[in-house]
Amino acid sequence: MTDPLAVGDHDSLPGLLEDFLRRAVVTLRGMADRPVIASRCVPEAVPLPERGAGPVGALDAFETRWEPVLSASAGPRYLGFVTGGTTPAAMIGDWTTAVWDQNPISRLDGAGQALERETVGWVRELLGLPEEHHGTFVSGATMSNLVGLAIAREWLGERSGVSPAESGAAALGPVRVLSASAHSSVPKALALLGLGRRSLTRVPTLPGREAVDTQALERALDEAGEPCVVVANAGTVNTGDFDDLRALSALRERYGFWLHVDGAFGAFAGLVPSHASLVDGLEAADSLCVDLHKWLNVPYDSAVQFTRRPDLQVRVFQNAAAYLGPQSDVPDLVHLTPENSRRLRAMAAWFSLRAYGRDGHRSVVERCMTCATALGDAVSAIPELRLLAPVRLNVVCFTLAGRPTAERLAALAERVRDEVFLSPTVLDGVPALRAAFSNWSTTEDDVDRVAAALTRALRFP
Repeated sequence: MTDPLAVGDHDSLPGLLEDFLRRAVVTLRGMADRPVIASRCVPEAVPLPERGAGPVGALDAFETRWEPVLSASAGPRYLGFVTGGTTPAAMIGDWTTAVWDQNPISRLDGAGQALERETVGWVRELLGLPEEHHGTFVSGATMSNLVGLAIAREWLGERSGVSPAESGAAALGPVRVLSASAHSSVPKALALLGLGRRSLTRVPTLPGREAVDTQALERALDEAGEPCVVVANAGTVNTGDFDDLRALSALRERYGFWLHVDGAFGAFAGLVPSHASLVDGLEAADSLCVDLHKWLNVPYDSAVQFTRRPDLQVRVFQNAAAYLGPQSDVPDLVHLTPENSRRLRAMAAWFSLRAYGRDGHRSVVERCMTCATALGDAVSAIPELRLLAPVRLNVVCFTLAGRPTAERLAALAERVRDEVFLSPTVLDGVPALRAAFSNWSTTEDDVDRVAAALTRALRFP
């Protein structure tokens, strides 16, 4: 039997790639005009074929069965969650990642590791962080928050003379984690780390805000009376709100807590001079979450965890095995995250940063903020809708002016899904929809299409 992998596919690779490229270009050029959320039903699963169809046959099957039901999440009007697109340079970087198929975890084969460290340095410069912030690539904001809180857990142990990494989280006793508007990934991380979701104490916010009331936080710190962890926000999911990081830094000097900042997308606000003050104090974070597949617009599976205590990070994630060789003064990446092997996920970010530089990425952030402001103005001009919060950055949170129920909002989102994807939320007990602008290709023309779609859906249901 002829092995198609050993002979046929190897010899025909140039033609296969040309065919794939042609199809990819057709898909990308049509992305902005296809329904944002497909209306077709997802196909039922089929059994594994005994005889393969070959790469072209697989492409044909994908285009027939799965391409019609995929969302246009790479397009300009997928405004649910916080979803970036993929810049052309980042796409080339992602393809290059697959071509070279590197596992950058060990200095025994260290070129990929060096490329990641260079990329982390570029991200640090982009965000204006000092050199004492050491960064590591992880899969996304959830893993970035988990790694940061794992380091914080070890810091709590250091303060008590124990090592949770060695003795388990129970060695710490009760732990308090304080936050005003923690992302849902934070309690998830606390559960995974053995600290428990109940260790999270919600601190009151400022009136009409999602930002922490620093006086209320100070009272909570007085009540705690012991080392604890504070999770701050640089860009909340519902309204793009920011905690006062400079005030939190001052409180830390008095109370000595661990400051973890979730800046998954909001950390990029510092690129725009008019909004740079929002991240004033970001450098004071003991650990920081930054999600690159949001506003840096690289493909999914790309985030960075920064910390000023890489020694504690190694204590948590060190992996002792003879085949890895002895540890060095500069820890290999295998000792910094839960993963022992992974793709060279820095490659797409390296290409995008090298291609567009600081100015290019600043322009993306500025354009998204301009689009968010324009949609906020459009929503305010539609009598049937009500803006629930000022547009502070790139998120527009709104509801129905009358009888805003989750069911009615879901029906509205369903009626406009050909033109735009909006995700649901609840703000101060009020069901709402939210639009988050983070795709490099979104323009004000797209905002006009979204506003027109909402108006039609409301007046001609």
